[in-house]
Amino acid sequence: MGADVVFIASEIFPFSKTGGLGDVLGALPLALHNKGINTAVITPFYGRLGTAEYDIRLAWSDLQVGYPWAPITADVYQADYKGMPVYFIHRSEYFDRRFYYCNHKGDFFDNAERFIFFNRAAQVLMERFDTAPQIIHAHDWQAALSPAYLHYNRMNNPFWEDTRSVFTIHNLAFQGRFASRLFESCGLPPTAWSMHGVEFYGDFNFMKAGISYADKITTVSPNYSKEILTRQFGCDLHNVLMGRKDRLHGILNGADYEIWNPEDNKYLPKTYNSTNVRGKRACKSSLIDELGLDPSLKKRPMLGFIGRLREQKGVNMLIDIIPQLMEKNVGLVVLGEGNLEREATLLNYMESYPKNMCTIVDYTEELAHKIQAASDIFLMPSTYEPCGLTQLYALRFGTVPVASAVGGLHDTIMSWPHPQATGFTFENINSGAFIDSITDAIDVWENNPREFRRIVGRAMGKIFSWDSSANEYAALYKELGLRM
Repeated sequence: MGADVVFIASEIFPFSKTGGLGDVLGALPLALHNKGINTAVITPFYGRLGTAEYDIRLAWSDLQVGYPWAPITADVYQADYKGMPVYFIHRSEYFDRRFYYCNHKGDFFDNAERFIFFNRAAQVLMERFDTAPQIIHAHDWQAALSPAYLHYNRMNNPFWEDTRSVFTIHNLAFQGRFASRLFESCGLPPTAWSMHGVEFYGDFNFMKAGISYADKITTVSPNYSKEILTRQFGCDLHNVLMGRKDRLHGILNGADYEIWNPEDNKYLPKTYNSTNVRGKRACKSSLIDELGLDPSLKKRPMLGFIGRLREQKGVNMLIDIIPQLMEKNVGLVVLGEGNLEREATLLNYMESYPKNMCTIVDYTEELAHKIQAASDIFLMPSTYEPCGLTQLYALRFGTVPVASAVGGLHDTIMSWPHPQATGFTFENINSGAFIDSITDAIDVWENNPREFRRIVGRAMGKIFSWDSSANEYAALYKELGLRM
């Protein structure tokens, strides 16, 4: 039992997901597994796991994590996910919750305690493997203590002496920053509390631990790896990252085309492909009927937005321009949740424009697929975007993105009027630039339908596969000494 590359992360689709992190963990380890690399994933066992398709069985009930006052015991469950083992760390008071990190009232007060326990339990679990992993690959702040534990374990435990670590930053803005007193329970030695370790302006910073101790650091797009070295996008960690930039790599995320495929899709009333997009029109007609929108919209541009209702996703800009959009007699479907005030504002707009707009305060995979297929134009006005996956899905579904030219959006969308355009992007991140870019897209849809169809065709032809991303990660692992 064991694996050469062990991924440590707080979510993995289809078992758990709040956004792109879950999608990545559901795809990248499998892509590497399919290349002959022995992979496994360690993740929390939440109160609600998203699938009944896989047999999740109890593997151990005696995993003990040592604390100064007493050991804490965890259960470990195991599932076989398409030939790859997934291990779930379970401790009811930490993980039996509907939401993973926060609710509408804010972040859970015990997040530091929860994810200290998760990282420590992952180390104990791996020591039960027949052999040590060659690579530990940790993701985002929730798993960022794992490279720090490995750094110190290598000094004291021969089991770990040949193991190396990779830390992937999916979103630098979420750092896991906590009060200094919580450092005492994390199990790291006092020397880790320094400006070169986990301390950050008097706080305990999980993200900084991953950056400071990992043997390699990656981000999820080449452009974002450059942006986070600047004050504008570095979230106060730009100087820390500059000190480690020789270890920093930008590797673009892929899209899981087995799931996000309009040609073979269980959620769509009609499938389609790049050579025959009639099914897309049928999907548009079906969703308009399902949501009770004005049937005349079947002959007008349909705009879609899918995402968390956070400032990062540009929701404030979207809210600002809704009256202008409605004056253009277009359809608008918004799918998202995460901020009560913005939810209320969007619901109020739906009441004001019931024939043209629908707001759905929730997230389901089925609705996400239906909206991608039904929309002509996909809105993604992010203030920053490490990679973005929904624009990759939009491209595959022939839904032309209108997006800000930041992070991975810059890397994946060729902007009109370039001859090879696959979408529309804007440089200045404000409502005026956003509505201007949407207006350009609508103008092409209305007045140059042949050009719009060409943009759709090029968009659907763009392939951002996990196979390509996996090749880059495999090369990075080999630099660290991975033996296959």
